[in-house]
Amino acid sequence: MVAPATFLLVLFLIIPVLLAFGLSFTNARLISPNPPRFVGLDNFVRAFTADPTFLRSFVNTFVFAAVVVPVQAALALLMAILVNQKLRGVTWFRVIFFVPVVTSIVVISILWDFMYQGDGLINSMIDTLTFGAFQGTDWLSNTDTALGAIIVLSIWQAVGFHMIIWLSGLQTIPEELYEAARMDGANAWQQFKDVTWPGLRSTMVFILVTITIAALGLFVQIDIMTQGGPQDATTTLVYHAVRKGYREQETGYGAAISLIFFVIVLVIALIQRYLTREKD
Repeated sequence: MVAPATFLLVLFLIIPVLLAFGLSFTNARLISPNPPRFVGLDNFVRAFTADPTFLRSFVNTFVFAAVVVPVQAALALLMAILVNQKLRGVTWFRVIFFVPVVTSIVVISILWDFMYQGDGLINSMIDTLTFGAFQGTDWLSNTDTALGAIIVLSIWQAVGFHMIIWLSGLQTIPEELYEAARMDGANAWQQFKDVTWPGLRSTMVFILVTITIAALGLFVQIDIMTQGGPQDATTTLVYHAVRKGYREQETGYGAAISLIFFVIVLVIALIQRYLTREKD
């Protein structure tokens, strides 16, 4: 029964990881008449010392994650608390908030690309709301706003998924605990601090890890909307690895960047797990 899943796991995960590990120490190219040659740590040294785009993508990736992880987690929790209320029609709000999650990220990126243009919907709204006093910019062509625009889109698209996870955690907390807290005179904030938040601990760990991994792996929005520009203002580690490994056909160097990315994600996940562990 396990054999089919094991076969696919080995074929599409284990073998590619091992191949990437081996290629990262070579000068392999995607299409080349010359066989790959072992170059040791040259690819890794090049990444940190001779590739300014890699360093820029490294910074962009961590800036993106540092903003998206806390903002998206907090916003999703707030939305989950709101839709957890026993109100008429609340199911429709859950569906509306979740619709962006099930919509293709490619389609969403294309639509938001049009919205962010100089004559797009967002600038038209700004012009209307400010009665022409403020003129918007071409958000994706401005080095000061391009990454922020991608951040806003990414939070909007994925927040509904984590809202559902928070909501499932909220619904596992017994109502009797809230009744006991109210009988003791606890206000809404005290109920959240002493009942809700402790009951969401395991959910919080899962959400932080999943948001962090997704944020560090940002690729589709960049590929569709900016191609890493302007002036590498939105390039990320994953996008840079794909660009080097496939489009520029430097397979060995792209594999080295992928291996660096894997180590970074693993270390961050372990740190998060350590900081959020159960403490006696």
